[in-house]
Amino acid sequence: MSSEARAAAVAEPHLKRALGLWDLVFCGIILIQPTAPMPLFGVVHQEARGHVVTTILIGMVAMLFTAISYGRMARVYPLAGSAYTYVGREIHPSAGYVTGWSMAMDYMLNPIICVIWCSKAAGNILPDVPYGAWAVFFALLFTALNLRGIRATARTNEVLAAGMGVVILLMFIATVRYVLRLGPAEASFFTGPFYDPATFSLPLVFTGTSIAVLTYIGFDGISTLSEEVHNPRRNILLATVLTCLITGVLASLEVYAAQLVWNTNEAFPDVDTAYVHVAGRAGGMWLFQVVNLTLLVASIGSGTGAQLAAARLLYGMGRDDALPKKFFGAIEPKRSIPRNNVLLTGVLALAGAFALSYQLGAELVNFGAFIAFMGVNLAAFTRYYLRASEKRLINAIVPLAGFLICFGIWWNLRAPARIAGLAWTAVGVIYGAWKTKGFRKELVRFEMPLE
Repeated sequence: MSSEARAAAVAEPHLKRALGLWDLVFCGIILIQPTAPMPLFGVVHQEARGHVVTTILIGMVAMLFTAISYGRMARVYPLAGSAYTYVGREIHPSAGYVTGWSMAMDYMLNPIICVIWCSKAAGNILPDVPYGAWAVFFALLFTALNLRGIRATARTNEVLAAGMGVVILLMFIATVRYVLRLGPAEASFFTGPFYDPATFSLPLVFTGTSIAVLTYIGFDGISTLSEEVHNPRRNILLATVLTCLITGVLASLEVYAAQLVWNTNEAFPDVDTAYVHVAGRAGGMWLFQVVNLTLLVASIGSGTGAQLAAARLLYGMGRDDALPKKFFGAIEPKRSIPRNNVLLTGVLALAGAFALSYQLGAELVNFGAFIAFMGVNLAAFTRYYLRASEKRLINAIVPLAGFLICFGIWWNLRAPARIAGLAWTAVGVIYGAWKTKGFRKELVRFEMPLE
């Protein structure tokens, strides 16, 4: 590239590198939520017959394979498109396009289900305010936070992480006090959450794991920020793996504390809000209300982070002309953000809050997420094993193990989610066929960003 061309390229608006390693880790933890296992606790407890800790740990091992694949691919392609870019560049542009289209559903649905859950949770605090008003409020809140610029978003993440950490610590303290009040207990009381011979069933534990793995959904959002990170080839890999490890350890401690408080055979007043009832038993009504509010705040952080990731994914696809470049590939010069995409995802979050149920939205998130996970694992296998000059077995085992585990989870999605997800994929293929006049032209033009 000539010096004149490079100077012109530098003058164009582009994403700004402003984030360090721990900014990424905080962003990933908030996107997943430090309280991620709490909403799922009752359902997993019911399916796995009380072995929630075991399912969380199995899920952590499973997702670490995929996290390593994400991090290694980010070293090669430090771009904003994440899985879409990795699959498109390493396997085939058309495969990357389909992956990106599936991810777009996943990423755009995540803010929607967060708006839905936040609106209902806020309604429990102020029931006189209608659901529609709360939906408008939270959709506007997520959008406003993401219009401030990436550095401000990082600071918000740090504050949210600190606040939720305090509440989780209060829950641990209340659990210890509750257990001490029970008096001396046998060793089986403390080992039961991991393995109780009276209720343990391996098939049921695997069923519970397929739900518990939702605790980790969202870690891949870190890789969408590759163009806004200092030293992305190092920090994306470290942040992705660290986020999975920290989430897994913290989630295990959270559900272990809850299982010590609540007997395995005792039914919950409400399965969906089981953890809140556990908190009430451990610490009283004040802790019940604090945990309920914390889950609301956590969902606000998750929704904001999900919208952030969705906007960056759409930007990556727009810049590569997989989506209309003039709209999706535009950067707002003042704050160096893809403003059009932030506003679009905000509008979709509001509309979806009135059109979808929380359950269907959550299932569709899994459909897109696991297609992306499978694609990234195959891209890592292709890059580091099939095309490598030296065939190292570890470079085949890690991505293939990640692919097989993700495929097993994806295959067991319920029929409504698979049908709706495949319909979305079909729409993407039809659009791609129209855009390329029957796939006779180049579908995607990948571009390298400025360092």
